Amino acid sequence: MFIFGIFPFSWSALAFPRQLSFPSVADKFAVCLPSSSAADGVAFLGDGPFYFTPSNLDLRTILSYTPMIRKSLKYYIKINRISIKGTRFHLPYLKSEFVYMTLRSDIYKALVSGFSKATKNIPRASAVKPFSLCLKASTIGSGRTGFQVPNIDLETESGKVWTISEDNSMKRTGNGAACLAFIDGGLGVKDAIAIGTFQMENNFLFFDLANQKLGFSSSLLPLAAALTS
Repeated sequence: MFIFGIFPFSWSALAFPRQLSFPSVADKFAVCLPSSSAADGVAFLGDGPFYFTPSNLDLRTILSYTPMIRKSLKYYIKINRISIKGTRFHLPYLKSEFVYMTLRSDIYKALVSGFSKATKNIPRASAVKPFSLCLKASTIGSGRTGFQVPNIDLETESGKVWTISEDNSMKRTGNGAACLAFIDGGLGVKDAIAIGTFQMENNFLFFDLANQKLGFSSSLLPLAAALTS
């Protein structure tokens, strides 16, 4: 189940949207989680429009879509492969439930290995639990759109790519370290991949339960920077 604040959102008839007296909005909602406690997240019920200020851009115009799979009460999408700088590896289903993206051990090791190779020229920092790969934060910067490291691309069942940009892949952990914010869930996890809320921050996600599809934007920070520059 995906939890936004204290409101539950799921396929369940007891989910928050279905408790309202407006049937037209019960099966469609959108969320955007903040990356800072100083900022507010937003949730919209219904199918929009969803205006992005100060430009009044309707975010529906920039969304990519992929089918959602109904499995128990959770939201699943199929990921065909992950790519880092063009290097790909195939994957099974992905769901939403944890703070940090949690991967089955074999997938986790492949991801960390690929990211390590792509950042081989960046000095390492000591690992900070629960993460295993950490870089020296001072060497990769932290601009408005995040650290200067490669993006991680998730190719969905529809062929559309959900890009996990640097602000959603790297976590500043203190002591001069920034760590790859993915967790090894072990070999016995029920789901091979569970996307974390950290990876959703500043992404606009539109859940269309009526048509069983997910609309996603990737991080809105570069767009916000472009609109205010």
